[in-house]
Amino acid sequence: MEVEKVEKWEMYMEIHQLLKQGFSKTKIAEKLDISRTTVYRYLKRNPETMSKWVKKTKVRKKKLDPYKDKILSWLFEHPDMSAAQVLDWLQENYPSLEVAESTVRLYVRELRKEYDIPKEATAREYEAVPEVPLGKQMQVDFGETEQLTPDRNKVKLRFIAFVLANSRQKYKEWLDRPFTTRDVIRAHENAFRYYGGISDELVYDQDALILVSENGGDLILTREFQAYKEERKLIIHMCRKADPESKGKIENVVKYVKQNFAKHRVYHGLDAWNETGWKWLERTGNYKIHNTIKKRPVEVFALEKQHLRPISSPIENYYCFDSNYETSITRSVRKDNTIWYQSNRYSVPIGTFNKLKQVYIETTDDGYLLIKETKKGVIIAKHSIVSGKGELIQDSNHKRDRTKGIDTYIETVISNFSDRYKAKVFLDRIKNERPRYIRDQLQMILKQIKQNDERILDMALEECVDRQLFSATEFIDMVQYLNRQGEVTVTEKLKKNNDIKPIRPWNESVLQTDIYKRDIKEYVSVLEGDL
Repeated sequence: MEVEKVEKWEMYMEIHQLLKQGFSKTKIAEKLDISRTTVYRYLKRNPETMSKWVKKTKVRKKKLDPYKDKILSWLFEHPDMSAAQVLDWLQENYPSLEVAESTVRLYVRELRKEYDIPKEATAREYEAVPEVPLGKQMQVDFGETEQLTPDRNKVKLRFIAFVLANSRQKYKEWLDRPFTTRDVIRAHENAFRYYGGISDELVYDQDALILVSENGGDLILTREFQAYKEERKLIIHMCRKADPESKGKIENVVKYVKQNFAKHRVYHGLDAWNETGWKWLERTGNYKIHNTIKKRPVEVFALEKQHLRPISSPIENYYCFDSNYETSITRSVRKDNTIWYQSNRYSVPIGTFNKLKQVYIETTDDGYLLIKETKKGVIIAKHSIVSGKGELIQDSNHKRDRTKGIDTYIETVISNFSDRYKAKVFLDRIKNERPRYIRDQLQMILKQIKQNDERILDMALEECVDRQLFSATEFIDMVQYLNRQGEVTVTEKLKKNNDIKPIRPWNESVLQTDIYKRDIKEYVSVLEGDL
């Protein structure tokens, strides 16, 4: 609390000093990264009232105090984490939290100072570039990152990013393998449908997936991309080497995706990664106020969209494309016969994984997820969409039918008893009382069947049914008891009938020989050394 008290006084003195130096209240707020309201509040107080106010408010909790431990854990683990990324992670993990970016920035700065968590920063110089007219230009570039999986393995991911030069509206797609030209074309189709049109020109870096050679200004494109360019009537510009400013906006986007979205994020699979990426675009990428235009990209995009060239009929039949952003999108089927959607797993019928590599999904207005084999095919699964994370939404009809296997197993065990009716009564009772453990129970009983005589097994079964003992453990106990009783009975009978005979005739005299026993005095003498 003393640290907070000192900081308030430091802020008070700094505001008054800047005011004396001729700074306006607005400039003071910008320089100190605080609101103008805060500046006015400090200027209204003289030293005496300031002192009283500090004493009165020093115990007041801050809005982000409940999240302090979480924020500190992020900063300690990732010291280079920006306040903007902290805000995004807070919004992702606590959707109901409403907090201004300036509040988060100030709070993070205070935590860094209090806990001595310096931030490594690298400066880069930029040259001012005139704003591009609405609908004029779209910039495209590639990026890659290295992410950790939950088991701490590293995986390399690639992405293609698009940005409308005027509004800064962004679009991106990720792959867990290198892009092909066909992937690039598919991503373009998805981006154009996402934007609702095509800009007058597209600006690229000199990527081998698109460009074969500059040829002195006469661009030679790859065969596939050249065909696509002609199909869509695209106007293409390639940046000259060592000229990043000509596509500075998309470079900023690539950096932003790496630093704000991908950095420190754990990879749980490509579908989940892309799904989280769409949410990030809506929540942060296209919603956060842009530093240059001082507006939200999504708001400016509403105007720029009107200046885009409408796209013609889809060409996905020609190129076999799939949309990755519309209500009808593809998903990979996992080995456990589930798909990822909005960070949750939804079941599909057993065998879908072996039959299909991908399925089509569609959302309805009433909150259902429809899963189809083909885009216009029959529905193979329907689930209510849940709002949580990491949940398994499973249709009971999609589970493996284990009943048939268990019933066959039971019949196998029954066949080893003489009284099959009584055996069925016994095993059915176990199945009803211990349905989760019926397979284990059958295994235990079958083991006893392999190790014991049929007569003992029948007797044990009869005793268990008569005594209402319905479990494999009690059956085993009964078998062991009957075996012990049998041993006692046989031994006593043999003794009684004097049936013990020597194996060979000469052994008979040995059996009749009395053992010589020494007197105790002889042992005492030996021990005392008399002998």
